[in-house]
Amino acid sequence: MASFDEDETNDYEDSQTDPQLSLASSSETYMVGFVIVNIVGVQYYSGRISGREMVGLVREPLNVYDENAIKVLNTRGAQVGHIERGAAKVLAPLIDIQLIFVEGIVPNSPNKNPKFKIPVQLHVFARIEAFETVKSAIIGGGLQLICGNVPSFALSESEVVKDRRNCKDVKSIDEIFKFVDENVGKKVGLLVKLEPPKDVILSELFEHQKEGLGWLVGRENSEELPPFWEEKDGAFVNVLTNFQTNSRPEPIRGGIFADDMGLGKTLTLLSLIAFDKYCCMDIDKSNEMNVLSDKAVVIDDSGKKYKRVGKGKKAITNTSRKKRKLGSSDLGSGVSENLQESNATLVVCTLSVISVWVDQLFEHTRLNSLKLYLYHGKERTHDVDELKNYDIVLTTYNILSIEENRSASPINKMEWRRIILDEGHLIKNASAKQSCAVASLNGKRRWVVTGTPIQNSSHDLFSLMAFLKFDPFSNKGYWNRLVQRPLVQGDKKGLVRLQVLMSTVSLRRTKEQNLIVLPSKSVETHYVELSQEERDLYDRMEEEAKQVVGKYINDGTVTRNYSTVLSIILRLRQICTDVALCPHDIKSLVPPDNVQDVSNNPELLTKLMSMLQDTEDDFDCPICISPPTNLVITRCAHIFCRACIIKTLKHTKSSCPMCRNPLSESDLYSGPPQLSDSASTSSSSHQSSSKASALLKLLVENRNVKSVVFSQFRKMLLLLEEPLKAAGFKTLRLDGTLSAKKRAQVIQDFHILEPDSPTVLLASLKASGTGINLTAASVVYLFEPWWNPATEEQAMDRVHRIGQRKEVKILRIIARNTIEEKVLELQEKKKQLARGAFDRKGAENKSNVGDLCRLISLSV
Repeated sequence: MASFDEDETNDYEDSQTDPQLSLASSSETYMVGFVIVNIVGVQYYSGRISGREMVGLVREPLNVYDENAIKVLNTRGAQVGHIERGAAKVLAPLIDIQLIFVEGIVPNSPNKNPKFKIPVQLHVFARIEAFETVKSAIIGGGLQLICGNVPSFALSESEVVKDRRNCKDVKSIDEIFKFVDENVGKKVGLLVKLEPPKDVILSELFEHQKEGLGWLVGRENSEELPPFWEEKDGAFVNVLTNFQTNSRPEPIRGGIFADDMGLGKTLTLLSLIAFDKYCCMDIDKSNEMNVLSDKAVVIDDSGKKYKRVGKGKKAITNTSRKKRKLGSSDLGSGVSENLQESNATLVVCTLSVISVWVDQLFEHTRLNSLKLYLYHGKERTHDVDELKNYDIVLTTYNILSIEENRSASPINKMEWRRIILDEGHLIKNASAKQSCAVASLNGKRRWVVTGTPIQNSSHDLFSLMAFLKFDPFSNKGYWNRLVQRPLVQGDKKGLVRLQVLMSTVSLRRTKEQNLIVLPSKSVETHYVELSQEERDLYDRMEEEAKQVVGKYINDGTVTRNYSTVLSIILRLRQICTDVALCPHDIKSLVPPDNVQDVSNNPELLTKLMSMLQDTEDDFDCPICISPPTNLVITRCAHIFCRACIIKTLKHTKSSCPMCRNPLSESDLYSGPPQLSDSASTSSSSHQSSSKASALLKLLVENRNVKSVVFSQFRKMLLLLEEPLKAAGFKTLRLDGTLSAKKRAQVIQDFHILEPDSPTVLLASLKASGTGINLTAASVVYLFEPWWNPATEEQAMDRVHRIGQRKEVKILRIIARNTIEEKVLELQEKKKQLARGAFDRKGAENKSNVGDLCRLISLSV
């Protein structure tokens, strides 16, 4: 079975393609109509509604009083009440099977003190092919569904409807975004360069790092109202949601630090921590620096230094250092006031990046000026007071996932001075356990650090907004309504809104801006012709794939058989790499129509297990959208985490979440045990593939330089070891099976420059593609294309980054006239979106199951 390391997440979680993700992010979802029902039980909850306000709807299948319960939250996350039982009984089952997505909007200002109930419009969205089914279910359940052909449909408060009519008395959504954008535009170019304390940070920062430090410090000390908030008549109003409060909303003290990979973000963040500890300062409303310590120096654009503030000068106390009572206004509703306040910074990263932070700390800071604690491993402390003695606490996403619900965890008992999510794009699936774990952390300042904030689609950004607590976009309903749905349906307004949001909370600079002088990087595509044997096998399997997927298209069951389509595409990709990675019959992987037969089909289960053994990270659990842990296979040939599927079966009507066929715990089959390297491949008797032969030839041509070979298939890395050794190359391997200590040792060995040192690093694309420094190499080989171009770019930038002294050459090895060429086209679509979110060029491209079908020359 594949080694599912905590570093390795799956790029199939594209929110436009996975049927298990929210319908709200689907390009195929449209408004069916709306029903008017009541929010009840409002007398029991503290949440209040201002009127014309969108509300959050959350299913509560474990509610002991009503299994169909749908609780209602206001835009600040406080519970208002529940949807009345009669309506919930009709809608909840449709929500549970993901046939519909529902948004709630209070149409008019309710009474100031509603005693028992509040009317609400529930707007129902579904795929077009499900419209009639949805209408029948809702009307048959006794609810009045108001559709487009009914005159009262014009009373809808949905943005979908409001866009069709002129409302001169109220600012439109886009007028509000335009106003915010103009305010942000006035601050463009006002980045102030800031020097870190020289007796702490020993290295000289580049100019862009000094500007980055100024931006980070300014954000952390901001006293401005958050975007989309205004003060009116002594109250504070969110102009997007119409939510009103008498309490001044907290500034967003944090954001997305999205500088390109390899531009020195880690050193800039260490400078932030050092500056905050040793240089107490603030920023006034005119955006000028007021330095409060003789260790702080500010530089203006002309290069002149501002005068240091000496004794006798008025100093402004950094109020965030003061002890204060923790309440819901600081931490969100329901947060305990018994948290331990700390001046420590919690850094969350992947296992492979731990050594990077440790190395950077030792390389760039004065010894013991910043104290670091590694919160990882079995011996980690459970003492909150001990952690408070450190400046930096370093842990991993996996540790947070494990301890999310542990009341004894010191991580959850503290209110951190700041939380930094390194490689923050890893939380792009808001439903994944690690995303929920980091979102629940308590901290005054919150930072997402990633060179690739958008990896698959704009939906990746929602979880970042949720972590930053950027209201109302941390509310999934608002995100889908205002950004996601317009984007995926091709409305240019969606892209403009996304760009405005990113400009308000993020800083991004790229290597193309020539911020630092790096050696040049070239990217070449080296095409390989398959051998006759490989070509015959590929053509035959592609034809079989077309027949199988074509049948799904004709039957309208592509989505239900999504995992099977993925497995077929995986097999075609593996043939391009090496035929040894896959069986020679795609149809053998297709479950029979009669699901009951699979439970008595050990041969099929064995082949599915073999498929999992071959690939390192091509599958994830459709429920948590993360690499499966304690993996199981159902009798209907779907793959889940054991805990996820058992929990789902307990909360639903015992059916498979993928195909809706009956399923019970007795129908679950355990995955195979981890195979050893020797058991998983016998490379000594293996004939090299066309790609492997081409790689060997290229390596021989570049024998005098160190090289990194990236592949997403761990078995392929093993297959390459023997022929490379026979050709005289000394190799190292870096993949998800290695411990943090072993990974650090491999990287250290690779950087040795002695004559007999290793010259080729065989690296897993996912386990080695983020955070680590591989500047000892100057040539990179990408053995196969990956769905996500950001993953490839991260891998390239392990080599092309600060510290590189040689020109860098990237060689992408592509099998000609195969699915790999189509993957390159899909990559380009995703690149356009990522660029468009920041530079206001490009557009959102629709991406759905059709993309996968087109990879094998089919259309839907």
